[in-house]
Amino acid sequence: MIADTLPLAEITKEALRVLYKEIGIVNTIRFVNQFTSGYGDYTQERKHLFEGMALDDLFAEMKKNKQKPPRKAPKK
Repeated sequence: MIADTLPLAEITKEALRVLYKEIGIVNTIRFVNQFTSGYGDYTQERKHLFEGMALDDLFAEMKKNKQKPPRKAPKK
């Protein structure tokens, strides 16, 4: 018995549909994200973003952001 071979795009679409149906959208996204490596050069970005900042400055910025109320999702 020979199975028909589907194009990879169709296999991916069907696999995502099955995952979404079985485990929900959030867990499907979490699953897929583990296979993406991202892009860019974080080492260079970090140097640029935090240039001239001391560790105490970073902690103060984190504390300030933690105290802000969370942003609400836009209404549809």
